[in-house]
Amino acid sequence: MNKKIAYGAVLFAALAAPAFIYPVFLMKVLCFALFACAFNLLIGFTGLLSFGHAAFFGGAGYVAGHVLKVWGWPFELGLLAGMAVAAVIGLIMGGLAIRRQGIYFTMITLALAQMLYFVALQTPFTGGEDGLQGIPRGSLLGMLNLGNDMVLYYVVLAIFVAAFAMIVRTIHSPFGQVLKAIKENEPRAVSLGYDVHRYKLLAFVLSGTLAGLAGALKTVILGFETLTDVHWSMSGLVVLMTLVGGLGTLAGPIVGAVVIIALENKLGDLGNWITVVTGIEWFRSIGESVTIVTGFIFIVCVLAFRRGIVGEIGALSTLWRLKPTKTAAKAATA
Repeated sequence: MNKKIAYGAVLFAALAAPAFIYPVFLMKVLCFALFACAFNLLIGFTGLLSFGHAAFFGGAGYVAGHVLKVWGWPFELGLLAGMAVAAVIGLIMGGLAIRRQGIYFTMITLALAQMLYFVALQTPFTGGEDGLQGIPRGSLLGMLNLGNDMVLYYVVLAIFVAAFAMIVRTIHSPFGQVLKAIKENEPRAVSLGYDVHRYKLLAFVLSGTLAGLAGALKTVILGFETLTDVHWSMSGLVVLMTLVGGLGTLAGPIVGAVVIIALENKLGDLGNWITVVTGIEWFRSIGESVTIVTGFIFIVCVLAFRRGIVGEIGALSTLWRLKPTKTAAKAATA
């Protein structure tokens, strides 16, 4: 019941947020939150650390941008085309990497994603280093003009909620329980007769498809697509978001995406405010040091908050609930 109330409160806040915060910024946060949730489905609930998710995010973004701009496809088909390409990329990458474990799996996904990066750099339809510019948003079902930021925000919010609900349903389904079993003890899952490679491949393709949906949405929202989205640093960014928010938690990747994207976009404003308050001029330049700040946050999380923001809050909440029980038990035995 408490979770339902919390989800309802967050949804209400998301519905009201455009009245107070720039809608394009909110949509960007939603895209990266979906990207992180898709990544968390793989690493948090299956135990597979992919360092190639930029291939899904950027690859789907390029395809969606191309079909919308050059072929004139509608918004819905643009998203579906991006997701379909991400699923195919996931099937190929997963087919090659899924039988490897640990660092070998991670390095294969990284190598394949970098191959896609160089394809994007050389292929004419991506625009090379210039990328794709001026991608139209179009309309939803030919009726809603997505050129309006507010309309597009609520469409993106609805897509995010649907995708998040699908992830939650997947995790709590029998399929999700098998994924958790594989993560906890793969040899035991094999001994119980499960085809673990097939399950992991399905999880990889599903995660890649959802990451592709996030990439296609981001392209439509911002109206451009660049090599940054297929670069390995994008794969590192989604790892950072997931770790900061809380690995293996449902809300953690969303919180992590909010923190990292807010830092990237608002760190300069924060530095100016600190300069005004403290009088120290150095803080004005902090906005140019986003990478250093995010790296520092990563180190702090790894060293001091290994469960992430949501994971630590959950652990403290559990400890707080158990405290009266332990106290009562001690009193009864005294």
